[in-house]
Amino acid sequence: MTDLLILLVVSLAVSAVGWKYFIYFFSLGYGYGVTALSVAMLMMYRGAVTWPTLTLCVLLMMFGCRLGTYLILRERKAAAYRKILYDPSLQQKKPVGVVLSVWLFCAILYVAQVSPVAFRLMNTANGTPVCDLWAWIGAAVALCGILLESFADRQKSAAKQRNPKRFVDTGLYRIVRCPNYLGEVIIWTGILLSGIGASLLWWQWLIAVVGYLGIVYVMFSGARRLELRQNEVYGNDPEYQAYVKKTPILIPFVPIYSVVRYKWLQA
Repeated sequence: MTDLLILLVVSLAVSAVGWKYFIYFFSLGYGYGVTALSVAMLMMYRGAVTWPTLTLCVLLMMFGCRLGTYLILRERKAAAYRKILYDPSLQQKKPVGVVLSVWLFCAILYVAQVSPVAFRLMNTANGTPVCDLWAWIGAAVALCGILLESFADRQKSAAKQRNPKRFVDTGLYRIVRCPNYLGEVIIWTGILLSGIGASLLWWQWLIAVVGYLGIVYVMFSGARRLELRQNEVYGNDPEYQAYVKKTPILIPFVPIYSVVRYKWLQA
């Protein structure tokens, strides 16, 4: 448990950027927090690092650095995003207790998300037998998710440059309306799968599964916020209405076309 506390301190330190702008708890604090946790795991368990665990940590670093950098560049270049980021309702002074709760929640969630890799390293360092097969499978799945998220973000940026006032329904956005969020779900599915064969104890699996379910919830919550925002902007556009009626919001081939009515997804 001491090792988890160390990782939590690292996560708290990086996600503290949210004290500047509240939304940073969920954006920059998330991306660079995952990167910092990956570096911390490699340093803490450097004597137990194997090729598959090194690969998993490098993939997490790639994910975190790419996401954080993408968000910074988007903030600087996109006026629409800056308007959302600096919305007065987001910047109004929040009770210290609320900010502390969100900070702690985010820090714990990020540690729980990377925990399958941490526990694999921890168990290896303790001499517990582990199987590398699922680590490689998990790494392959996570890589697919990273590529999907990266291509989706690039396609959206390119589409918005061509026509800033139109919703995006080309490329990967023909398959689902939030392919970047789908990519992230796939990434963390791969990380969870990497825990198989690592001799995780029941409490370790509990932490790993809670972290996975937590980020899946956050992705669906993000999809709901995006849907509400797009409905407000494009709701009267017949092409948009036709698009949302035939394109699943997050999971391909699963006929969930709207999550607006699910208020329990509000986060």
